[in-house]
Amino acid sequence: MIDIRRGSRVDVFAPRSGRVNLSPISKTKTRVPYIRPVLGTLVAIGFVLMTNGSVFAPIGGGVRALTVEQEREQLEDQLQQYEYQIEQYQETIKEYQKKGDTLQGEINRLNARIASINGQIDTINSSLNKLNGQIKSTASKIEEVRSRIGRSKTILSDVVQRMNRDDEKGILEILLANQNLSDFFTSVNDLLVVQEGLKDTLIELAESQEELITHKEILALEKSDVEALRLYQVKQKQEVDSVKSEKDTLLNVTKGEEATYQQLLTVTERSAAEIRARIFRLLGGGQMTFEEAYNFAKYAEKRTGVRAALILAVLDRESALGRNVGQCNYKTAMAPGPPESRRDDITPFLQIVKELNIDPDKVYVSCPITSDGSYGGAMGPAQFIPSTWIGYKARVEAVTGNRPANPWNNLDAFVASGLYLKDSGASSNELAAAARYYCGGNWQRYVCTDVYGRAVIEHAAQFERDIKLLES
Repeated sequence: MIDIRRGSRVDVFAPRSGRVNLSPISKTKTRVPYIRPVLGTLVAIGFVLMTNGSVFAPIGGGVRALTVEQEREQLEDQLQQYEYQIEQYQETIKEYQKKGDTLQGEINRLNARIASINGQIDTINSSLNKLNGQIKSTASKIEEVRSRIGRSKTILSDVVQRMNRDDEKGILEILLANQNLSDFFTSVNDLLVVQEGLKDTLIELAESQEELITHKEILALEKSDVEALRLYQVKQKQEVDSVKSEKDTLLNVTKGEEATYQQLLTVTERSAAEIRARIFRLLGGGQMTFEEAYNFAKYAEKRTGVRAALILAVLDRESALGRNVGQCNYKTAMAPGPPESRRDDITPFLQIVKELNIDPDKVYVSCPITSDGSYGGAMGPAQFIPSTWIGYKARVEAVTGNRPANPWNNLDAFVASGLYLKDSGASSNELAAAARYYCGGNWQRYVCTDVYGRAVIEHAAQFERDIKLLES
């Protein structure tokens, strides 16, 4: 990959003196065709020896122990399977969520319908209560009319009986019963008037009774219709309640299944995160676990304000969190460039290793990748070019307290990376900061922003998810 360079508006392939090498890990065998296989074998042997084991299985078993590379490949296969399961679980959860939303919508509509039916039933019950009151009032009026008819019939019967008794008397007896003839005729006339009045009253009462009975029957029919409507609405409500109950059951089942898959997803994501952590540990030769890397990044985040996940993503992109800090000797990696470049990384490199009391011939730096237009010599997990490290050395020391600051020290490297990203504007635009980390002043090129920068941002999002799982 292309080194970070100071300044701007420069040819990304032009040699410059101050930069950080942010070369990615090459997956081809053309980068270091001979050293990598040997180094892989040495790492495997060293890993087994560190665990007090042997490179080979006990004699007689006939099976060689797994190398670090083989174990890493197995873990990556497991991780791929977990990631496939995660994708399947997520799709299943989406389906259940979609079904749940549909069922909830149907249940809401049923609840609205039930509320409407309940309102109609309340109205019908009110009408029934009113009709019952009217029927009761009409029945009372009918009884009153019947009572009046009965009394009128009694009076009329008395009049008729009296007249009948008078008819049986002789004229002489009737005249003797009255003092004068006028009294007789007055009595007879009164009886006739009473008789006629009672007759009219009976007719009127009979008509009133008939009307009241008819009205009562009409009210009874209306009550019957309203009662039938009430029974229909009650039946409708029961049917809607039954459908709603089924939907509620389905919704509960759907939510239960969704919760089950959510649990499976959580477990699988946790397993995937743990697999990634094991891969990171293997890639780091057992020197730094993912949790340790996160702690360094979190420390750098507090001191620089740059998001821990972004620092992890950049360093993972640059050196696989310290796994590949270089495979070349400084003499070949930092050979002087052409005269016009005036590039000298050897002098600051020798100054750095002298302060750290490190034999320059026993420390690795990044190899040059001429096909990418980049030079070698980048140091440590953050892949800083010596001249760039000199510029950040004092600031790193002020943060970590390590004097002198060491580019191969994990904490110093993480802090240096955070400081560089901060200087590159990570607080306002992480994509641009990542692109600057990769391409320096010429960061606006497509390969810097859309290829490298976006890959870092996506990787940072994955780190955020892994961190939350591991901290939960």
